[in-house]
Amino acid sequence: MFARSARWLARRRTLPTSARAVFGYYADSGEFDIGSLRLKRRVDEFVEQVVRDAFSEVEQAIASEFGYQYVSFEYDTKLLLPANLTLGYLYRHAEEADHRKAEEVTRLAVEALLDGDMRDAINDGEYEDFSVDFAADREDCKRVAKIAQGVLEKRVETEFANHPDQVKEAYDWAVGISEQHQSEDPHFRDLMQRARTGEETALSAVQREYKYATFDDEPALFTDEELSLPYLKTQYDRVGVIYDAMIEMYEHEGLPVEDEFRRSIVLSIIGAQVWLDDVDDYPADRTEGQLTPVTAEYLLNDSDSEAKQATIDISYEYLNRAKKQAKAADSTLTGIATEYIARDGDPSVLRS
Repeated sequence: MFARSARWLARRRTLPTSARAVFGYYADSGEFDIGSLRLKRRVDEFVEQVVRDAFSEVEQAIASEFGYQYVSFEYDTKLLLPANLTLGYLYRHAEEADHRKAEEVTRLAVEALLDGDMRDAINDGEYEDFSVDFAADREDCKRVAKIAQGVLEKRVETEFANHPDQVKEAYDWAVGISEQHQSEDPHFRDLMQRARTGEETALSAVQREYKYATFDDEPALFTDEELSLPYLKTQYDRVGVIYDAMIEMYEHEGLPVEDEFRRSIVLSIIGAQVWLDDVDDYPADRTEGQLTPVTAEYLLNDSDSEAKQATIDISYEYLNRAKKQAKAADSTLTGIATEYIARDGDPSVLRS
């Protein structure tokens, strides 16, 4: 009876997505863990303080550069959720004495994720997410971005010195793979342009090199079944590897994390990339010739309606697997977060 009521509430679009995610996860899993909701507040407060501490130094540097006594700085990013979830997992599963160590690694992970995201934004000339409370033209925003990233980079390098060498090696390994994937962007753009003309060779290459690309060294994280998932290799290299390495950073500090939890994080972040970012960006990516799992499906399917449905099916394949792994790892927070991702997507922007 309670599951039916929860399922009914999860469908009420008058409720906030966060509430619908809680009810939806309970309806599917039978997990209604009020302790996890309290735990979320504790985790969010810690991570928010980490961001405030970092941005306080950024604000001082920007104020000095522009001749102000004080400025306010904000940076819009969606990349921190996995760090929140991992800290929550360790608060619950690690020994009490290890909680401080988990917080120290989370501080490093949050600042490293911010630094990496800022570097990517600067490389792409995207400055609109760097916000200050004074009038700033594009050149000013560019200066702000470089100052902010420079501060974060120095903080991260200082923090790495306080951790075992393997922690930085894991981070550098992930950054190298991610940058290699970015360097392949011109090739994928060329494939997309040729495939749009109906060129069979290009269409086959999109299928072989992008949708079902294979790893040179298969990550031990994935099962044989998961290794056959569409877009796993390209999206792991694009976003998943960063969070795989993040979990490895915790493990190098002696904080054990189950493979089920690690897998849930990586699968959910790949699902979120496709279902939220790539779906939302589809009109722009199509215009600009950017190959993503979504634009690829519109090349590989016979009709727009089939491409739309394939995109939905692929997204849910990742997200449903992530929820199952979250339950296996006893991480209600991760399950709810994945449910939130699933309910926050809007496929109405896709052609059908």
